[in-house]
Amino acid sequence: MERTVIIVFLSVIYSALHINCQEAILHISNGGTDRQYCIVHNHSWTPLSQTLDAAVQYPLVNMTSTVLCDTSGVSPEVVKGKALVVMRGECEFSQKALVAQSLGATTLLIASNTSLIMPSANESEYAKVQIPLALMRYRDFLEAQQVFGEGMQVKLYAPAYSKIDPSIVVMLLISIVTVALGGFWSGACERDRLSNGVAGGGSGENKADSGELSLYSPLKVFMFVALMCGMLILMYYFYNILVYIIIAIFCLASATALFSCLDAVMDLMRCGTGSFSIRNVNFSVRSLILAAVCISVSVIWAVYRNEDRWIWILQDLLGIAFCLNFMKTISLSNFKICVILLSLLLVYDVFFVFITPFFTKNGVSIMVQVALGPDASGEKLPVVMRVPRFLAWAQNLCGMQFSILGYGDIIVPGLLVAYCSRFDVWINSSKKIYFLSCCIAYLLGMITTFAVMLLSGMGQPALLYLVPFTLITSAVVAGCRGEMRQFWSGTTYEREELTAP
Repeated sequence: MERTVIIVFLSVIYSALHINCQEAILHISNGGTDRQYCIVHNHSWTPLSQTLDAAVQYPLVNMTSTVLCDTSGVSPEVVKGKALVVMRGECEFSQKALVAQSLGATTLLIASNTSLIMPSANESEYAKVQIPLALMRYRDFLEAQQVFGEGMQVKLYAPAYSKIDPSIVVMLLISIVTVALGGFWSGACERDRLSNGVAGGGSGENKADSGELSLYSPLKVFMFVALMCGMLILMYYFYNILVYIIIAIFCLASATALFSCLDAVMDLMRCGTGSFSIRNVNFSVRSLILAAVCISVSVIWAVYRNEDRWIWILQDLLGIAFCLNFMKTISLSNFKICVILLSLLLVYDVFFVFITPFFTKNGVSIMVQVALGPDASGEKLPVVMRVPRFLAWAQNLCGMQFSILGYGDIIVPGLLVAYCSRFDVWINSSKKIYFLSCCIAYLLGMITTFAVMLLSGMGQPALLYLVPFTLITSAVVAGCRGEMRQFWSGTTYEREELTAP
């Protein structure tokens, strides 16, 4: 069961959500009160001012009783020199804009009862429209009516979208701290096993007995990745069903992981367990309290998972716990397995992101389609760290904008960092040279990923940088220290040394 959960999550944790909307702000006032609402526009139409002061103010005429597909029933004297708000539907955006323009309107707002989309048209239509055009939520207009009545003055503007955001620094800290803590925890567990008499890091069977899983066979690694590919393809075709299974598994796995992390912290603080027995069955008060807390956090996330304004905090907390427990539970037995696994997952990532668009009907990669879900709406897979973009306050009016990082970009290099930490224990390295070197390589890889993302203006598959950085650094350190044979063979080498006559 535990292996199944791991395969399911590893098959989807590389997906990432990239949002590229053209959000803007509708500023409404009546002289004494003002409000700001979300609008979505298209730069191909008449562009908007970038600041409120530079935007021109117009009185707003309520024409939501019509869809404005023609001029019938509309008096030019009523709308000339003013902004119009009409309902969405029945004709193209360009047709509505041309009708409004012919009536002398200065701005066209289209109220929508459905999800806001970027208003588009044929290339030949853009040059014909000389007035700003944007979509707004109909419920926002109704709210504005209650606040301002009929005397509304409006301005439309689109603040510049900053590529550099403090959320990137927060995301960088989350990733490096999680990887470092996970690797340190794995090394500490290995030291405890050695002190308890388990030789050479233990075989896969020994680790299974201690509640851990070990990948020590190349064949198992290939099967593992093949199962992940199969699971991702199933998610692509049966997303609407499997997404709820993934959510349920995440709740169970993250609650268990959070319990494991908190229990380890309690042990480190030497907190008592306060055990008691009922009918010869022993119970731990500490474990019961921790279990109640962890289950409660997981349930709260499940109930409010679509409340973007604050639920990201719980999702990141559960995600960090999940990654830490994963790195502690799953161990790679030697550097050869690390090279095979990380290389295969890099190929897996590149194939499903860059190659599959040539085979899909809509030209969207399988990885992106699974990350977005059908039509980019509805339930999303809980497999990313999310931090709100602090400087995207205009875009956040339309919906929270996030900097994201997939769990896979933490877990996959983290498994190598954990191996390096265990190897430091096996060779009694007081300076933890392998662990620290791999952590620094991971940090440099993440910095490179974000730098390329900012320079190119496009989201980057982090494994393209993290895998080479961490693998090459680890190999160079082992080669310089003359320990490549031991590092390559890992636990197998250690067991051979211990059993030699």
